[in-house]
Amino acid sequence: MNTDENEEIVIKDAFGNILANGDSVMVVKDLKVKGTSATLKKGTKIKNIHLTDDEELIECNADGMKGLVLRVEFLKKA
Repeated sequence: MNTDENEEIVIKDAFGNILANGDSVMVVKDLKVKGTSATLKKGTKIKNIHLTDDEELIECNADGMKGLVLRVEFLKKA
């Protein structure tokens, strides 16, 4: 079995669109933020996302909350 260590992980949103660093996404479902009483409302636009090594997670900042990690199944590319 050949494994290529330089192989890039392809991260897709809930609708199958490929995401890249710096993309903007929208939240497709109200999400409660752990550790706060805040909620990310459906339709919230998040700019300048950062991809992680996990194909199911992205890092971002939204609505004054820094260091959020969101699952891509709740996001749509804007």
